[in-house]
Amino acid sequence: MTSSSESSFKDLALIEPLLQAVRGEGYEYPTPIQEKAIPHILVGRDILGCAQTGTGKTAAFALPILQQLFKNRRGSAARPVIRTLVLSPTRELAAQIGESFRVYGKHTGLKRCVIFGGVNQRQQVAALKQGVDIVIATPGRLLDLMRQRLLRFDALDILVLDEADRMLDMGFIPDVRRIVSALPANRQTLFFSATLTPDIRHLAAGIVREPVHVDIAPSATPVDNVKQFVYYVEKKDKRELLVHLLKDPSVSRALVFTRTKHLADRDTLYLTHAGLRVMAIHGNKSQSARQKALKSFRDGNVRVLVATDIAARGLDVDGISHVFNLDIPAEPEVYVHRIGRTARAGAEGIALSFCGCEERSMLSNIQKLIRVKIQVEREHPFVSWVPEPKAEENRTKVQSRRHGRPFRRSRRRRY
Repeated sequence: MTSSSESSFKDLALIEPLLQAVRGEGYEYPTPIQEKAIPHILVGRDILGCAQTGTGKTAAFALPILQQLFKNRRGSAARPVIRTLVLSPTRELAAQIGESFRVYGKHTGLKRCVIFGGVNQRQQVAALKQGVDIVIATPGRLLDLMRQRLLRFDALDILVLDEADRMLDMGFIPDVRRIVSALPANRQTLFFSATLTPDIRHLAAGIVREPVHVDIAPSATPVDNVKQFVYYVEKKDKRELLVHLLKDPSVSRALVFTRTKHLADRDTLYLTHAGLRVMAIHGNKSQSARQKALKSFRDGNVRVLVATDIAARGLDVDGISHVFNLDIPAEPEVYVHRIGRTARAGAEGIALSFCGCEERSMLSNIQKLIRVKIQVEREHPFVSWVPEPKAEENRTKVQSRRHGRPFRRSRRRRY
């Protein structure tokens, strides 16, 4: 977390157990979204928040939620009741949010449970039966447990929807609506999204009530600390170029994005044969395999992690020096999410994108969205083509609509 102002966490009226946890993590100043959102959440206001990735959004809702639960306990300390539900689109993000609640709430005695699919539900059900204050869940597994009548939300006070735009992309909105309809109407709702498209605003309108708008950065704006470069290279040469760049010692920890699960496995095999320490993370991997890959990457045992977009959603690893886009994503917003995996917590990062001839239009759409001309790297071993800037059209020549032939526009005489 980095500060954009002179205020400290003490100025946000946080209780000492939370300040102690924050100090233990080495944080002194709140980020802009924390500074703006925490006071409103503490007084019970609904939030409609838009913030780019890596801005400290999780702490912006975790800290005030922990404070409210700590001050107003229900049930008993031995068997609390569910007071907060956090919905997340992916297992990795759910686990990351759960870890944040653990870290920030370690001096509060509050209990949490993380629920997601891909693993046996036995341990999750056992934790729920013992009583928890906070549930962090993906929509699918949560609905399964609700149908089995293993969850009760009678005492729920706070609902958090995190990464709502990704839930929309992944088709979770019908599940989200079913879950929300089963919750108490009298609740506080915190709605966060990296982008606020018309569809997202329509979804939020039926969930939040008179929300405070917290918009930290324009929609789909990449973090300022990311240096962006594009390499024009033929599709067949992309893997060789990737190996060439990964041999640079400055690439200390790299995240490689690829379009499909199948390609992720093939790219991982290719890089392994090239002598690189690499693992893959995608939806076809078991949850244990995904957690193992993420832990190896976080611990530094693996230098390169190959990922698909969905699997990497919510991936929060400090010290990612480089993000490689092995392909140009068709959706410009996906590019913003990808490069946001580096330059986190105020650090600097580098994003390198490989653009084939057929991907030029997608690159153009990205540059229009982020309003930045990505720097072209012209010096590399696999340069096969570089688009030349269009010559400035001669303004004195236009195409005749009537005759289909050029003519010279006469100059107006000056008197």
